[in-house]
Amino acid sequence: MKTKIHAAAGCLGFLTIAIFWTSTVTVELFGSEAAIASLKEGILWGMIILIPSMAIAGGSGISLAGDSSYPTILRKKTRMPFIALNGLTILLPSAIFLAIKASAGEFDVTFYTVQGIELLAGATNLTLMGLNIRDGLSMRKS
Repeated sequence: MKTKIHAAAGCLGFLTIAIFWTSTVTVELFGSEAAIASLKEGILWGMIILIPSMAIAGGSGISLAGDSSYPTILRKKTRMPFIALNGLTILLPSAIFLAIKASAGEFDVTFYTVQGIELLAGATNLTLMGLNIRDGLSMRKS
């Protein structure tokens, strides 16, 4: 059961970030400033889903891994602190900052600089989480 909870939480976190990322790119390219502001507010509300799913995935992963020295588990354990640090120090503060700036209609150089950093950090987390999902699926097969 713990394995299923871990997989579901990890996939939910991955999909949530993917939706945030693709929605951001789409609205930045094709949307109005009002649409951007609306999305930025929606992303903050989406943290209600993202933060618990990431905490559950991380906690259940640590519990499942135990003190294993299996190479695939060690790779997943090595990636997780970076994913968490990236989320807590770059992605979450950026989401808050961008929502505040967008709601004030301040689409300036600072907004777009932080937006670029957020997109890069999001792509990094998607890559690392994708590798963890791949490794998790490979362990299931063996």
